Amino acid sequence: MVRVGMRQVYGRYFGKIEHIDGNAREVCAEIVQRLWNGTFYRTSLGHYDFFWMRDFGTVAESLTKLGHGENVRNTLRWALQHFEKIDHVTLCIDKSGRTFNAPDGHSIDALPWLLHSLAVSKYELTQKERTFLNRRLEKYAERYIDSFTGHLTKNLYAELRDAVFYDRSAYSYALVGRLAAAAEELGLKFPFPKSRYEEALVKYYWNGNFFKADSKLNVFSADSALMPFFLKVVEDEILINKTFDYINKEKLNRPYPLKYSKIGGKVRYRFGMGPVAMPNYTGDTIWTWHATFYLHLLKRYKRHEYAEEYERFASLIERHGNYPELVNPDGSWYYAPYYRSDPGMVWAALFLELPKPHDK
Repeated sequence: MVRVGMRQVYGRYFGKIEHIDGNAREVCAEIVQRLWNGTFYRTSLGHYDFFWMRDFGTVAESLTKLGHGENVRNTLRWALQHFEKIDHVTLCIDKSGRTFNAPDGHSIDALPWLLHSLAVSKYELTQKERTFLNRRLEKYAERYIDSFTGHLTKNLYAELRDAVFYDRSAYSYALVGRLAAAAEELGLKFPFPKSRYEEALVKYYWNGNFFKADSKLNVFSADSALMPFFLKVVEDEILINKTFDYINKEKLNRPYPLKYSKIGGKVRYRFGMGPVAMPNYTGDTIWTWHATFYLHLLKRYKRHEYAEEYERFASLIERHGNYPELVNPDGSWYYAPYYRSDPGMVWAALFLELPKPHDK
């Protein structure tokens, strides 16, 4: 983490952002190709030059569909070897094989994204790997899950919106739901079915327009609003269409898709990631990650906005000749006192998988 922090500061004041020539798809294709280092997929072309289970998990299916399945499975094999050595599943592994979580000591979503990746890439588990994963599933349930209800217990842990402390976010419920489904697909053991988490999301988190951020905050945050649908934990056309309509009404997809959150509610920030050091980091900034989740859902549910939003997002990629981590609300590159948005994110694979609007 010290090394990561130093690279962040160096990138902020001394690093250069490369402008890659070509249209949006050509830019994304080059980024994806360059992030494969022969052993695993790095997270970015910038300071995130290591493996991040969450980021890789979101693109494992896209990479597989794009024809990179062998690279995906090799990455997973490499990661599993390092996880087995420490008998734990962490978010991050550097190129030297050192495992760690960032920015917290515990992660609610590392194991779910690992199982999701194994399932979508058709990875063939060895008996040793099965034994390890079943042991981690048991430990995971002990730490995070109420043994009677199957619901999440109150914990502090790292998740996608890692700049804030949530109280059992809708994102976390979606990831545990996907964990349950993937465990079943892989023939592993988890005590509760996916339906338990679908029911909890609809009963406790749906506010009539979207899945609210967490059990206390009745505000829009893209990770919680979209991930239950993206991972197919909830597949309700009425609910997703209401979410799309809310995004349109609040103009969260303008000038580009998609703003991270709608300002409001009392948010508790992690030390060093609040509005002083990193102003508006997860506010109404435009995160390219969420943009691609949003585009995938527009396409899946055959929304008329897909063509316009695809072209709008493609123009953002071409504006920078890169795939930025996040940009300011006006589309300019995000800079903070000690942080600069990273270039060349592996999330580019999500965009590359999407069909052009005129394709069938």
